[in-house]
Amino acid sequence: MSDQAGKAELLRSLHVPGAPLVLPNAWDVGSARAVVDAGFPVVATASNAIAAALGYDDGEGAPSGEMMFVARRIAASVDVPVTVDAEAGYGMTPEKLVELLGEIGAVGCNIEDSDHANGGLIDVDVRATYIAQMRAAADRIGVPLVINARIDSFFPTSQLAENQKRADAISRAEAYRSAGADCVFPPGAGPDDLRAIIAEVGTPVNAGFPLKRGSLDELRAIGVARISVGPQLYRSALDHLRTTLQPLSEVQK
Repeated sequence: MSDQAGKAELLRSLHVPGAPLVLPNAWDVGSARAVVDAGFPVVATASNAIAAALGYDDGEGAPSGEMMFVARRIAASVDVPVTVDAEAGYGMTPEKLVELLGEIGAVGCNIEDSDHANGGLIDVDVRATYIAQMRAAADRIGVPLVINARIDSFFPTSQLAENQKRADAISRAEAYRSAGADCVFPPGAGPDDLRAIIAEVGTPVNAGFPLKRGSLDELRAIGVARISVGPQLYRSALDHLRTTLQPLSEVQK
């Protein structure tokens, strides 16, 4: 576990407000190796993209065994730290999830608070307790797992009124940080929301980055510590494939 522990500490050290870790999320071994070959120091998986590539819906629509098999193959294929999008935990106990992540070679994970079974969000205290138990389990196995707590307050599926979302996100960020999360990730948060979360919580913040209209300079200036692109690269690759296939299909007509 010493190699994994070192990779976990490296991953944690790269979360620097204003000089963020940029993560072009991978969905298979080929995309993971492309990320490393391009010079990125960490590989992050995108559950949305992996599920889609396997033919399933996002939001824990794919069997956890299949999702973790892909994550295992990715971790085995590269020498850099790998952080896995573990969605909401696939119904596993926090101890089981942490053990499995360690077994497949991951040194970090996303854990979200959407309630895929019942809709809305998981109760903040319930999710904070889960994260605290993840941290305790990681301490026991000797790998300081980097926990990125995804906060889904800004999603329409949160069922929150627009004027409640920022306050809810801040409350959840504070609870998850206190429970042992290393970073918080409020996808869908705008620049003002990100500034408020960073100012109120004082913990590394992960921001989503829209490839066609985002500004890395703006996110740096705001003070985010981590930037993710999610399934956008997978979708871009599919768009390129469709464009390439189109002239070939003309031959069949």
